[in-house]
Amino acid sequence: MKVDIIGDVHGCYDELCNLFMELGYHRQGEVFVHQDGRIPIFVGDITDRGPASIQTIQLVYEMVVNQKIAKYVPGNHCNKLYRFFLGNKVQQKHGLETTVAEYKALDKQLQESVRNQFMNLYENADLYITLPDANVIVAHAGIKESYIGRSDKKVETFVLYGDITGKFDENGKPIRRDWAQHYNGDHWIVYGHTPVKSPRIINKTINIDTGCVFGNALTAFRLPEESTVSVPSTQPYLEEKFRSFS
Repeated sequence: MKVDIIGDVHGCYDELCNLFMELGYHRQGEVFVHQDGRIPIFVGDITDRGPASIQTIQLVYEMVVNQKIAKYVPGNHCNKLYRFFLGNKVQQKHGLETTVAEYKALDKQLQESVRNQFMNLYENADLYITLPDANVIVAHAGIKESYIGRSDKKVETFVLYGDITGKFDENGKPIRRDWAQHYNGDHWIVYGHTPVKSPRIINKTINIDTGCVFGNALTAFRLPEESTVSVPSTQPYLEEKFRSFS
C-alpha cells in the first residue's frame, strides 16, 4: 500500500492542489488521482483560518466519501465545525469565524449541500486510522501506544487535542506533554495539530503540520518511501504560531 498523508490544510485549498501536483497526482474531474493508485490521507483540520475552507470541504468529501479514493481523520477544528453545524453554541473564534463567514455567504441551497457533506464526512470518520499494510497509524494530534485499539472518550480527547495538561501558558495556549518522546512502537504514527517549521521526527512518529495557514508550508509524508514533500504557503508568515521544542 502506497499512501500520502497530508498535514493540516486549514482552508489552504490552492496549496493543497499544488501539493497534489507535486506528489504526482493529476486532476480528474473534481478530484486528484495518482496513476500508481496512491491513497491520500488527510490528517484533520481541513478548515478554519485559511481562505477557502468550503472548497476544501467539497474536495475532501468528493475524494473520501463519494469516490472513496482517499481517507480522513477528524481534527479539533473539524469537531468544532461539526458542533456548529449541529446547531450547538460554539464560540466563533480561533479560525471557525472564517469558515462560518464563507458558509454564510453561500446561497441556502449550497449551504445545505456543504453542511450535509461535512457532517457525512465527519460522522463516517474513524477517530484514527490504522493501516497495517503501510505500517502506519494516522491520528490528528497523535496517539499513545497504550491507546491504540481503543476509542473511548479519553482516546478521543487525545487524538483531537494532544496530551493536554489542562494548564495554559502566558499566551493562553494549552500546555501539552511531548508524548512522542515516549513512543516505542514499531508502527509509524503520523500526526499534525501543532505547527512546526519542518517535519518533526521523534522515535517512529512524525508531525507534518508545517503551518501552511501561518505562511510556512503544506507537507505530506509518503509511505513506504518514508519521505516528505512540501509546497510553500501563499499566506502571510506568522513566526509566533510555531512551536519550538527544547
